[in-house]
Amino acid sequence: MDNVWQLFPYSWLIVAGLVTLSVTTLYLTKSVILVQLQKIKRNEGHHVGSILLLSFSKPLNILILVINLYLLQYLLVKYALISDQFSIGVDKAAQIGIIIALLVFAERFCSHLASSYAETSEAIRTSQSIIRGTTKILIIGIGGLVILGTLGISITPIVASLGITSLAVALALQPTLENFFSGVQLVIDKPIRVGDFVELDSGEQGFVEKIGWRSTWIKMLPNNIIVMPNSMLSQSKIVNYYYPEKELSVPVDVGVHYDSDLEHVERVTLEVARAILRSHKWGVDDYETFVVFHTFDSSSINFTVMLRAEEYFNRFFIKSAFIKALHARFRQEGIVIPYPIRAINTQQEQTKSTVP
Repeated sequence: MDNVWQLFPYSWLIVAGLVTLSVTTLYLTKSVILVQLQKIKRNEGHHVGSILLLSFSKPLNILILVINLYLLQYLLVKYALISDQFSIGVDKAAQIGIIIALLVFAERFCSHLASSYAETSEAIRTSQSIIRGTTKILIIGIGGLVILGTLGISITPIVASLGITSLAVALALQPTLENFFSGVQLVIDKPIRVGDFVELDSGEQGFVEKIGWRSTWIKMLPNNIIVMPNSMLSQSKIVNYYYPEKELSVPVDVGVHYDSDLEHVERVTLEVARAILRSHKWGVDDYETFVVFHTFDSSSINFTVMLRAEEYFNRFFIKSAFIKALHARFRQEGIVIPYPIRAINTQQEQTKSTVP
């Protein structure tokens, strides 16, 4: 008996050393193998294979711990350092570890797959947060039920009660569920997409930053964020300046004097407009610009020049450059842009005053 107690500390040291050595060896082996496989897949261009390798990293760490847990159990039994009850607990912990590894692999695989295909699929890029959130909830729910079954807890009453409790949960989470399904509707209908420049019916304008499961984030030009609940956004009137394409027309209203030669005005205006569209970095150089005269105003004949910009935000710079160039060219050509005029007919007024 005394000899056993004398060997007791040395047994623990042997067990600890062997387990540490095993953990270190397996971890280094895993790292080397994964790095080499990733290089091979990258050279071969296997897209799904690279995603699988990325998804394996953390689950393999968990499996390494499970393997060493079994090794620890074997060594403790060999040196008679644990009881049978403890051995049963190790088996349960190892089973739960394997389940968690599979769940982590499934979650990471779905996440990497969504991130990868988001680069080529607009629908996935827009709905990344919704896909990840839904996938994570499903994996956690299924994994929780499997773990409970592994621990010997009957999940049949839990599954049966879900039908009863789901109604209460749906009523309690009605605003959240409404926002979630509105977000799904936005993703499916695609009235807006991540990166689009939009204008809300309340007048705010900005770029769509994120369409989440509860709200949509819109970044305004002053660099602040509007957070709109999806339910409100789906019921609002939205102007999407990037749909169906980014290019848009830029109308510019101009007025000239009544004594102006309108043919000459039109010719000069079109020359300036075409020059601006060709020279400006945000102009659409192949756009057929045109001039439309439309109003006999109180002091001028008004017309509209139609320009074309690459996207909504650039229209301000196109318009500014055109107005400066047109003003300078009108001055060279002697075309007058009149000031507002109010004429008083004094003769008519005198005639009225002399009538008895």
